[in-house]
Amino acid sequence: MTESNWSKGLRDAEAVFRSGLERADPRSIIRRVLSCDGDILLVHTETETASYDLSRYDSVVALGMGKAGAKMAAGLESVLGDLLSGGIVAVKTGYTEKLERITLIEASHPIPDETSVSAADRVLRYAKGLGDKTLAIVLISGGGSALLCAPYEGEGYAITLEEKRIVTKALLGSGATIQEVNTVRKHLSRIKGGRLAEALAPATTLSLILSDVVGDDLDAIASGPTVPDRTTWRDARDVIARYHLENTIPAAALGILDAGCAGRISDTPKSEDPSFSNTRNVLIGTNYQSLLAAQKTAVGLGYNTLVLTSRLTGEAREAALFFLGIGLDSAAYGSPVPSPACIIAGGETTVTLKGTGKGGRNQEMALAFLNGLRKLGTGITLPDAVRRLSFLSGGTDGSDGPTDAAGAVASAEVLSRALAQGLDPDAYLADNNSYEFYSKCGGLLMTGPTNTNVCDIQVLIIE
Repeated sequence: MTESNWSKGLRDAEAVFRSGLERADPRSIIRRVLSCDGDILLVHTETETASYDLSRYDSVVALGMGKAGAKMAAGLESVLGDLLSGGIVAVKTGYTEKLERITLIEASHPIPDETSVSAADRVLRYAKGLGDKTLAIVLISGGGSALLCAPYEGEGYAITLEEKRIVTKALLGSGATIQEVNTVRKHLSRIKGGRLAEALAPATTLSLILSDVVGDDLDAIASGPTVPDRTTWRDARDVIARYHLENTIPAAALGILDAGCAGRISDTPKSEDPSFSNTRNVLIGTNYQSLLAAQKTAVGLGYNTLVLTSRLTGEAREAALFFLGIGLDSAAYGSPVPSPACIIAGGETTVTLKGTGKGGRNQEMALAFLNGLRKLGTGITLPDAVRRLSFLSGGTDGSDGPTDAAGAVASAEVLSRALAQGLDPDAYLADNNSYEFYSKCGGLLMTGPTNTNVCDIQVLIIE
């Protein structure tokens, strides 16, 4: 996004965003929470402390899945060195690092394909080959659900990759939350919802988890492969009913969910399952921590700063109007923060697809904010308060929806560019075509693959 002729507000918004992104660097996080003192591996976070005597194990291996997997693996190698025997981690295609001991498997995200199935099969085979003298360190981050796709097969029921892909696509386009999406995906999988922990037993398992889920529910991050599943077959079936997807998803998927509800298929493992007796799950990175780092940068830039929430959810275009209202109040009344102000938030919104365009939730939010600015003026004449607002919405994974942009920005100057080209924000919103809109007028936030993922970050500047 950075252009030398952008306003100070937009340049500052990007600087604030990038400081939050830097805080989420997985390599740095691993080095901060893990350390070795002789044969003792120490785990230390703000809320949890644990230790492992490595002399008790014949081997220490790594498994993992997620967009942050490569950098997490690099961090683990730097901490353990020769104490690490090897391992395999599934990452999004292109999200790689140069490693010495851990093998990276590239797979598809957000819609799984054959590479995702192959990755899941390799991880499951690796896990099932471990014994009780092995310490398995599992690196989990957002995107793991798609990267490890093991379509359900067992007890007389099965679903194909294509059928599961249709289910995933329908859920992602329905407006369902990530928790709801994962509830269904866990119950149509052989690896999610604690089933990887089943495969790992009797090995000792330490899962290090980078959260991309609002509220940091461990059983929802990457669909909780090593976490007891609190959801049930009935919960999964209710999601399908809530979004009226009965006639959209394949009959085989619906049949599995109905069979589960009827008690004909075993449910995902719960907390009392013996697979979890030697399993520890540790949360090591969150969206809120990134927001605090972003706040520190904003203060350094001279802004009165407020971290609004790390739990932003709901429709992206509705959230945009919420930010617009806050910005106008700050400009007019100095509330909730007097100008110059920087208001920061994070979370994960949703988009209900109604068009056939290309974009992501962050680009859609920025475009909706821009459209809100347009409606406050006549033609290209805008009130002074509107000209003082700059807004950015970006995904920390660097990939917003099926695009190469992390998100986009909105301001009076971006709007002027768009209107000068005859672009109608309303029309592009109606077609969910935010990427095409910003490609034409400028304002896409480009970070490239970040190898991390702790949800999204929004930055509102009031000059």
